[in-house]
Amino acid sequence: MHHDAHLKSVLMSGEVVAGTMIFEFFTPGISKILSNAGARFAIYDMEHTGMGFETLKWLFATSGGLNMESMVRVPTGSYTWIARALDLGARGVMVPMVESVAQAEELVRACRYPPVGRRGAAFGFAQCDYLGGSVVEKMHDYHARTLLIAQIETERGLENAEAIAAVEGVDVLWVGHFDLSNFMGIPGQFDHPDFLAAMQHVAQVAKKHGKIAGFMATDKAWIERAKTMGYTMLAAGTDTGLLQQALGELIVDINFATKA
Repeated sequence: MHHDAHLKSVLMSGEVVAGTMIFEFFTPGISKILSNAGARFAIYDMEHTGMGFETLKWLFATSGGLNMESMVRVPTGSYTWIARALDLGARGVMVPMVESVAQAEELVRACRYPPVGRRGAAFGFAQCDYLGGSVVEKMHDYHARTLLIAQIETERGLENAEAIAAVEGVDVLWVGHFDLSNFMGIPGQFDHPDFLAAMQHVAQVAKKHGKIAGFMATDKAWIERAKTMGYTMLAAGTDTGLLQQALGELIVDINFATKA
């Protein structure tokens, strides 16, 4: 793994990259714990958790110097959410329920400085590690390192997946499997032929347009299925589920040993 390269460049090389999504454990040590486990990226969730920007800024600060890049899933694709997250140091932004080319193009503009976008300038602060330097070079570097992850998780997004993948500046198509199954009318039926075809379609159009396919896998079976389909940005999750599973297994062992 090329830990000296930005995650974006590693992904674009076609390498499979492992990371995680964090929904609950917003703690001082979490970044180091994840890095020690081998995670190359962490996506902290703001959509479903109620986490605010102050906590997000703190989490980003704890990942400085680690071989892990910290990103965030914002609640919605508005400029305010995206630009503030990037100003705080997000190396990537995941946006839920991307459904159209027009929406994707607006997201790109929110992530990029003029002339390619409409992002406001704020240099010398958190995203710069409080350093000075050439503003022109910084804008170039931040464009090069910032991942824009568009979630395909509705029937409309699925229908327009190829057109969204063709938008310059969208880097990753990420399947949100629960929402997608819900919007397809087959909630939780992840072995349904239509759902499997949808996952395959997203991976294919991502590859066709030189983009990355992303997915959160909750067990080994999901990992193998996603990799076989062509998904190369894989998050292990969920943090709550992993803790509960590991703790439960140890508790079973304790209770078994006690009875024996």
